[in-house]
Amino acid sequence: MIPHDPNIQISSYVLEARLAVGGTAEVFLARHASGERVVIKRLLPELLGDEALRAMFRREAALQAAVRHDNIVAVLGSGVGAQSEPFLVLEYVEGLDAHRLLRRLRLHGRPLPNALAVHVVREVLAALGAVHSARDAAGENLGIVHRDVTPSNVYLARSGQVKLGDFGIACARAPSGSERGTELRGKASYLAPEQVNDEPFDLRADLFSVASVLAEMLIGEPLFGGGSKLAVLLAIRDGHIDPLVSYRGELPPALYDVLLRALARDPDRRFASAAAFSAALEPFAPPRDAATRELSALVTTAADESETDQTRAAEAIEASDDDVATGRIDAETASDRVTGEYAQVPSFVTSPDGVRRGPWGFAQLAMALATGAVGGNDAIAYAGAPPARAAAIKDLARFLPLTTPTTRSVQTPEGPDASYALTPGAMLSILLDVLGRSETAMLFCSSEPNAPEPRRKELYFVRGRLVHVASSNASELLGEYLVGRRRISREELSLALAVLPHYQGRLGDTLVALGLVTAVEVFQAIRDQGRDRVADLFSWTSGSAQLYRGQLAQHVEFPLDLDIGTLLIAGMESLLSGEAAIDRYRPRLAASVGPATPGRPTLASVKWPATIASTLALTRTPTRLSDLLASATRGGASTTGAVLRALEILIEAQLVAFL
Repeated sequence: MIPHDPNIQISSYVLEARLAVGGTAEVFLARHASGERVVIKRLLPELLGDEALRAMFRREAALQAAVRHDNIVAVLGSGVGAQSEPFLVLEYVEGLDAHRLLRRLRLHGRPLPNALAVHVVREVLAALGAVHSARDAAGENLGIVHRDVTPSNVYLARSGQVKLGDFGIACARAPSGSERGTELRGKASYLAPEQVNDEPFDLRADLFSVASVLAEMLIGEPLFGGGSKLAVLLAIRDGHIDPLVSYRGELPPALYDVLLRALARDPDRRFASAAAFSAALEPFAPPRDAATRELSALVTTAADESETDQTRAAEAIEASDDDVATGRIDAETASDRVTGEYAQVPSFVTSPDGVRRGPWGFAQLAMALATGAVGGNDAIAYAGAPPARAAAIKDLARFLPLTTPTTRSVQTPEGPDASYALTPGAMLSILLDVLGRSETAMLFCSSEPNAPEPRRKELYFVRGRLVHVASSNASELLGEYLVGRRRISREELSLALAVLPHYQGRLGDTLVALGLVTAVEVFQAIRDQGRDRVADLFSWTSGSAQLYRGQLAQHVEFPLDLDIGTLLIAGMESLLSGEAAIDRYRPRLAASVGPATPGRPTLASVKWPATIASTLALTRTPTRLSDLLASATRGGASTTGAVLRALEILIEAQLVAFL
């Protein structure tokens, strides 16, 4: 606890000590005039003008107050202080959170008994069962998803009680039955794969997070930890649970199997409810009364020790990694510390024809390599070193296009396996071919040689999913992409580029380390960037594309793993934005649409994105287009333009036809 001026009050509560501070709020131990001890959570003073954050406080109060359960931290009240700061009054749980308990056990080399870990998680699941089944005054399920189930939000009382808290980013279910946020929220290490992928999610995302917490309690380390924060998100997305697999021999086989199911990448393979997950854990749980007594003794000892030994110093060091991301350390201070550690030495480039260019800084050199302005055979005197081929310099080779030396042409003994003319909309048919054949291939796209600004792109697919896109367009590089979408400023990008070598040339890691964006924001931006690079191809008016089967991308640090259905939707939005789709189909509103005959069998079993899938379902029987649009857009489930673009995709896929 941080001592606090005891004379400061908020409403009828005296703030005694500050317990924590994050990026948006601070938390205090407080005492009511009656003597009752409570916790006060209030918005940071510098953020009082942010209406979105004020609304978040109101939503948190409403959601948490809607759920009453012994395993949930109770909201005792809410209000607005004298300085117009919104605040919540929360139940005070005397003890410590699971994060601090696990950290203390690690520091002292003591494990948390398996049975006790299962007990704690079953108590959390009891809380989530109440959260997920909460209903409004009319009896309708609110569909609340907590979205932030982490050890830090599991509170362990000296009495042995377990309580789930912090509903700050909880959400009620969207009309479609699942939530899809515009940004990734929650602590990165405990997100579910569908959240990382920015896909629709529901209560099963919370169950994945609980399974991550249980795995951490059992193996004594975070399941998704180590490496950069972007690497953590990739491990979650791809289902890499190596620490748990390595610990498998220490666990009862049946308990390991329960965890595997709970940690499945596909939500449909997980437990359907908190109750079902808890029931699967029951054989490994101790008697509840005995577990409560054991947990009480452990928490009491740990809480007492934390006030008397030097653990706080170790905790502060360990926690510092999150400080920039959560706003505890000013980003400018962090960046000043880093920039002073790297002395910039210019580089010079000599092309095979003898032309010498420079001096160039690292950022300028990296951009030239990525866009093909400098090739792998060019000689580079890198940062004062003797000249060497770019492809042979470890720090630089990673920026070269993945298959072709210059991104200008492709040289193979047999030539392309397929060739296409790039006219507006041609990419729709090309990508459907890739999807239908589940291709592992590279698609090389180039504008006409005499175009004012020649453009080239390389698209890499593995089993019909996009894993990487290389582009010669400098405006499509990650930094420019983030600036263009106002995620960072031009000045912040310049700062990051200046210290890029300190982070092995990885711009995403650099931006995260400087506190300019969070890891989840970078992760989402890289995926969006790849999607938009492909969507841009839909509107090319000329050019060509060649498909080379079996060509794999080499040394991809961030495989996109994007499904082609998502790319098709983004591409059609680029091609038929606004009223264009409505104008195209207005003359055919009275016509009927239905299943195509004979159709394309290879695309019949594809798992389409929601908009395409729902449109396909509505055409199982012949339906007038006007009626289909009315059904698909009823209740705001979709928009007319989105449904028509989905219909265009399905018609090209030969799954739907006008009758």
